[in-house]
Amino acid sequence: MTEKLNTGSHDLPISDELAEFMRTGWGAAAGADPEPLPVAPYAAKRRARLAERFPGERLVVPSGVLVARSNDDDHRFRAHSAFAHLTGGQQPDCVLVIEPSGAARLFLRPRPPRSEGQEFYRDRRYGEFWVGHRPDLAEAEALHQIECVHIDRLPDALTGPARVLRGVDPSVDALVPPSGTADAELAAALSELRLVKDEWEVAELQRAVDATVRGFEDVVRALPAALAHPRGERYVEGVFGLRSRLEGNAVGYQSIVASGAHACVLHWIRNDGPLDAADLLLLDAGVEGDNLYTADVTRTLPLSGAYSPVQRQVYELVYEAQSAAIGVLRPGARFREFHETAMRVIGDGLVDWGLLTRAQADAGLHRRYTLCSSGHMLGLDVHDCARARAGTYLDGVLEEGQVLTVEPGLYLQPDDLTLPPELRGIGVRIEDDLVVTADGARLMSSGLPRHPDEVESWMAALTG
Repeated sequence: MTEKLNTGSHDLPISDELAEFMRTGWGAAAGADPEPLPVAPYAAKRRARLAERFPGERLVVPSGVLVARSNDDDHRFRAHSAFAHLTGGQQPDCVLVIEPSGAARLFLRPRPPRSEGQEFYRDRRYGEFWVGHRPDLAEAEALHQIECVHIDRLPDALTGPARVLRGVDPSVDALVPPSGTADAELAAALSELRLVKDEWEVAELQRAVDATVRGFEDVVRALPAALAHPRGERYVEGVFGLRSRLEGNAVGYQSIVASGAHACVLHWIRNDGPLDAADLLLLDAGVEGDNLYTADVTRTLPLSGAYSPVQRQVYELVYEAQSAAIGVLRPGARFREFHETAMRVIGDGLVDWGLLTRAQADAGLHRRYTLCSSGHMLGLDVHDCARARAGTYLDGVLEEGQVLTVEPGLYLQPDDLTLPPELRGIGVRIEDDLVVTADGARLMSSGLPRHPDEVESWMAALTG
C-alpha cells in the first residue's frame, strides 16, 4: 500500500537510491528509555475516579487534532484539557479509552522505525525531521504508565456503545454514533473532575502564577520603551509573551493589553494602540506552564507611575470590592457569594458618587458599569470546568483545593453620558488567583501589589 505522507507541493521527488540510503545508518533515538511523567500517578487516580462515575461503560477522550493556520502551516498544538488531565499527554491524534472494566488504554501515533518508510524525513506534519521526536509505543508506556496501542487499531476498539467527548476529533466522532445526553454527561463529568485540584495541580498553578508575576515586572521595566513606541500595547504584549515562552508553554489566553478607553472593552486583544502617560494600562495576562496549567492575573497601572485623583477614585472602589470578595472565600461558602459581595461594594460606591440612587443600585443598575462576573475557576483552562453542571459549580459551594480568580472591575465607557466627563473612558480591573484552604483562601498572586500606594512604589522601584 502506498504510504500516505503530508508532503509540500514544492518538495522534490525521492529517488529509490535516496530512499534506500535514508533507511540505514542511524543510531539510537534520542529520548529512548524515558522516566515516567511526574503527573502519571495523579492521572491514574483521576482515570479511576472517572471510571467509578460511569461503571461498566466505555469512555472515549481524544487529545485533538492539528489545525491549519494557513495552507500547510499548522497552529502550535495544544491538547484538550480533559485529555491532558487524564494522561499528561500533549501529542495530537491520541485517544484515551477507558474500558467497561475500568482498564485504560492510550491510542496514539507512535514513531515508526527509520528502517520503515519515509515519514521521518518526508512528512511535514508528523516526521521527526520536520516537527521533532515523538515516542514509540514502549516509550509512551514508560512515560504515561498506561497500556499504549497504535492509533490504527482504534476502530476495532470502538465497536460497541461508548460515551465520547465530542467536538475534539472528527475522526473519533465518526466512529461512534452520538448518544446525546450520555455524551453531554461525560463532558460535564470531565469538567467536574477538575473542580478540586490535587497537590500536583496546585503546585503547577503556583509555578504559572510566579512566572506571571515576573512577566508583570518585565512589563513595568519596559514601559518607558513601550510609551515611546507607536504600538505600545503590542510592545507590552510582546514583553509578556517572551516571559511566557521562556518559563512555560505560552500565554494561557490572548493577553489583554488595554490602555485608556480600550480598558472598557472587556476582551480587548487587538493590542494595537499607543500608550499615553496620562492614561491607565489594564494588563490581563497569564503564563501557561509546560504542563498547561495557566495563571490569570490583571493589574491596572498608571502609565505615569502615579494615579491621578480620578483614577485613584475608581481604582480604590474596585480594590475595596475585591478585598471584600476575597474575605468571604472559604469552604462551604456559595460560589456566587464573592461576586455578590463585590457588587454590593460597587453599588454602594456608585451611590456615594451620585451616579445611582439607592433604588437603582438595589435594582441592579450598577451592571451598566460592571457587566461581567467577578471570577471563575482556574486550572488547565483559564475558564476551567466550564461544562460542569450549575449545581456543582455556579450554584454550588466552595471546597478546599479549588482554585479561582477574584476580579471585579469598573468599565466607564467613553461615550456614556450618564457619567461626568472626567470618569468617561476609565477602565479598572484587579484580578488575583486564590486557592481555597481549610479555613479561608491563600492569595497565590501575592507577589504583585494590589493597593494603589503599593502599586506606585513597586513601579517606581522597577523603573528606577
